[in-house]
Amino acid sequence: MSQLRLARLCLLLAAVGLNSAPALMTSAHAQKEAAPAAAPANTVRPELAKLLDSNALQQLIAAKNAAEVQNRITQAEAIANRTPYENYILNRIKMAHASMTGNNQGILTAGEAVISSGFEPKDSQARLILAMGNIQFNAKNYAAATEQLKRYEATGGDMSEAGPLLARSLYLNKDYAGAKTYLQRSIEQTEKAGKTPSLEDLKLMLSAVHESKDTAGYESTVHKLVRYYPSDEYWNELIRVSVIRKPGFSQDNYLPLLRLQFAATKTLREEDYIDLAESALRDGFPTEAKNALDAGYAAGVLGKGANAKAHNALRARADKGAADDAKNIAAGEASAAKAKSGAGLVNLGWAYSTMGQHDKGIGFIQQGIAKGGLKQPDEAKLRLGAAQAKAGRKDDAIKTFESVKAGGGLSDVARVWVMSLQQPAAGAAPAATAATAAPATGAVTTAAQPAVK
Repeated sequence: MSQLRLARLCLLLAAVGLNSAPALMTSAHAQKEAAPAAAPANTVRPELAKLLDSNALQQLIAAKNAAEVQNRITQAEAIANRTPYENYILNRIKMAHASMTGNNQGILTAGEAVISSGFEPKDSQARLILAMGNIQFNAKNYAAATEQLKRYEATGGDMSEAGPLLARSLYLNKDYAGAKTYLQRSIEQTEKAGKTPSLEDLKLMLSAVHESKDTAGYESTVHKLVRYYPSDEYWNELIRVSVIRKPGFSQDNYLPLLRLQFAATKTLREEDYIDLAESALRDGFPTEAKNALDAGYAAGVLGKGANAKAHNALRARADKGAADDAKNIAAGEASAAKAKSGAGLVNLGWAYSTMGQHDKGIGFIQQGIAKGGLKQPDEAKLRLGAAQAKAGRKDDAIKTFESVKAGGGLSDVARVWVMSLQQPAAGAAPAATAATAAPATGAVTTAAQPAVK
């Protein structure tokens, strides 16, 4: 989380405010000249002012002369009867010295003394608390970091900067529900500003909602990952949580699911290519089977390993069936048109679409749906929408998919189809990305709309 690791020395020096010290010293000297009966509360006696002179200390810090800074601190500590204000100034210097020497505990101890003194201005108190929270976080003291960061929030601090750090601190302290709250706020604010949430924020949110058993939050976060950072991994997870894991999903509708997965992702698993091809052959669509197998071979998934022989045999079957279908498909038009049910027309239209004759296929599928008598009219609509998508008729496809209402997973498949079609077009400029509040996790993908195969 390198971007959250604030520049410790610079931040602390700013929070300590050494550049305000000369005014304090001047007040001390003025007090010496006036020689009043009692020193005002917010002044430093001359003997301390000489040791803690701002200009001299800044030069020592610039020269990284920690030993001389410590020498001055030691001499100042030897002066008896220091006032609360003098202790406050001394603790500010101790904090700067601890920062120079990498003494985190010294920073925290002196910092608490500075804050509790009551002399530190509110704005620099907040910056100091944030720095202390950052130190505790980097030390993996997540409970202490959380305490400081919530303390910073209570001061009215800018949570656009501290919120991501607090979310991570809560998460690493296993307060997943708390982490979810701050991550959700950060993501929503980023989206409201017209920017893209960081990939790491979304991935951390996904883990937080999973750990807190927030099923709805998990699905919502996967939707965002697909929207902003589409990849096969996220599309497959979206299909899993939005279709397969939904109550009522029927294995009878696995082929429409595989068709969606084939369209939405670049590469399937070996078993998915085989399942799609075998199911398509079983249902009388050899060209669809051939398309799936060709894609699997092109991706380097099929045709090798222990199952290469079986892959090649299945491909030979699909190739032969596709060739025969191409020769004979027109002969089936008349019988499909005469049939009482529209199933033949739907099947004929889908076969044409798998051959790349999408407009012709769309016409036959529409005729078949209009004719009626279908066992699953909404499954036919899924094929119509897929054919329209392949033909580049995106708006028509979305309307068709939105009309699918059947259960068993069909309406869920349709909703994911709509999401795939609503992805940014290829080459579109991605939205401005919010600063990532954590270390890079690898190249950020801004893939465009999945190609419909």
